[in-house]
Amino acid sequence: MDAKYIKKEIADLNGTGRTQAYYKMVTRAMNHEQFIDVLCRDGSLPRSTYKAVLTQIAEKLPGCLANGFSVKIDEVGLFTARLGVRKDMLPDAFEPGETKRNASSIEVRGVSFKADPELIRKTRTKCVLSSGGVSRLKKPKTTLEERTAMARKFLEKYHLMRVMDYVRLTGLSKTTASLELRKIADDPASGITFRGRGSQKFYVLSSLEAIPNIK
Repeated sequence: MDAKYIKKEIADLNGTGRTQAYYKMVTRAMNHEQFIDVLCRDGSLPRSTYKAVLTQIAEKLPGCLANGFSVKIDEVGLFTARLGVRKDMLPDAFEPGETKRNASSIEVRGVSFKADPELIRKTRTKCVLSSGGVSRLKKPKTTLEERTAMARKFLEKYHLMRVMDYVRLTGLSKTTASLELRKIADDPASGITFRGRGSQKFYVLSSLEAIPNIK
């Protein structure tokens, strides 16, 4: 069965006058039991054995990651725990006056996975693609200047803003909102800057007086 892809349009934020595009595979869900069916189809072991091995991996992998190990499964990939500040606290930054954190403020916020090159190669070799159509951008009814003003007004009231706040505020897609916020923050005239990085990144007014003291 062929896998389908769609060509998705993203906003032009580089001043080229052209939108950009990327390609995304159309995926279908395969649950745990269905994956075991696939293993049984091509394997020689009983179904119970495949199920037991997968259960053991699911049970033992978290303990290894929690103890600080990065776990490599040959021809699959590398698993590593990812840390972050607890959701009920603001992220840290190396700036004067930042609240110092202790271990109780830090938690595992995710697990990173880096695919083994062999997994990528085998997937590429087996993959037969066909077009599933094109996804075009929904053009916003507001201008960039109007959306920047909306963001400033939001920050005046709530003091900090994350990408999803901007998505709800403007109706842009998450990808477009993230790129546009980056462009806004790069413009000193916008009055908006950012703190943190990656998943901990958030936006504030450029004036430090607009940021509340969080104990």
